Amino acid sequence: MLLLRIVGILTAFAIGAGIVAYLLTGRRDYLLLAGRIAKFALIFALVLFALLAFERLIVMV
Repeated sequence: MLLLRIVGILTAFAIGAGIVAYLLTGRRDYLLLAGRIAKFALIFALVLFALLAFERLIVMV
């Protein structure tokens, strides 16, 4: 779980850095990169939560 927290913090930092880089330079590449990172982080989180819920269901049976 510690590893997941570290990855979450790094992901938030990368998204924030992309937004700040976009604001400073005006290049949309940085904003698109931040959006892509956010999209994949959301997909990863949903898959992880689904696996955790599935694990709880299996333990209950």
